[in-house]
Amino acid sequence: MQTINKLQELRSHLRHLRMQGKTIAMVATMGNLHEGHIDLIHKAKSLADIVVATIFVNPLQFGTGEDLEKYPKTLIEDKLQLGNAGCHILFAPTDDEVYPHGRDNQTIVEVPNTSNLYCGSSRPGHFQGVATVVCKLYSMIQPDVAVFGEKDYQQLHIIRQMTQDLSINVQVIGSPTKRNENGLALSSRNGYLTNDERARATSLFNALQVTANALQQGEADFPLLCEQAQTALEKSGFKRDYFVIANANTLMLAQPGDKQLVILAAAFMGAARLIDNKVVELP
Repeated sequence: MQTINKLQELRSHLRHLRMQGKTIAMVATMGNLHEGHIDLIHKAKSLADIVVATIFVNPLQFGTGEDLEKYPKTLIEDKLQLGNAGCHILFAPTDDEVYPHGRDNQTIVEVPNTSNLYCGSSRPGHFQGVATVVCKLYSMIQPDVAVFGEKDYQQLHIIRQMTQDLSINVQVIGSPTKRNENGLALSSRNGYLTNDERARATSLFNALQVTANALQQGEADFPLLCEQAQTALEKSGFKRDYFVIANANTLMLAQPGDKQLVILAAAFMGAARLIDNKVVELP
């Protein structure tokens, strides 16, 4: 695997690969990799000739008081995992390489409406930072395919809309959420959990399953189902953020008659803010 830090070197290298007829897949990460990220690499390898992984802790998607400074930096371990997974290129730029005129002078990309819901409400400006950096990475790498995890369902929805709205010629692929043996979605922020918190955090996935089962059995009082789930999570030690049932295609709150639903949840367990989701197809 080749590691590149400079944009011009990356563009020159990828230009030669394209001249050879190679297709390119992009997997964007912030490092501190786990099995879920490696699954994205394997998925990308099945879709293109060359896989470019990125490691960049994007400051634009961190709000005031969030964990930017203490976000784990594990580049040596990350490079080993990527190399073992068969990744071809790691692009690991500095802040100055991505934002050469400074963050305050950076053009911002914003997807309206959905960017201010749920995680966007809890973390103002977060999805503007995500959309901006993904748009920049598209421009830098010019991939044929980009693979993102489905754990961040709202993020994936926003990236898809941004890609479509801006007529960017990239195929966006979602990869299923990777979980541990107890159902906890793999996340870099799981490293903030103590052993006891990690065991109790599985109740988030359990709450999603219970709510999904109720929906499939015909329960239609969405606010009541969400409140019951929140109460159950609090009993397990979670501090609530949000738990909603939304239309899977629009992310707006679900309405009677909607058949394609997604349950979206975020909650705090100790120092970790965990998110998860479950798609529900009604008959």
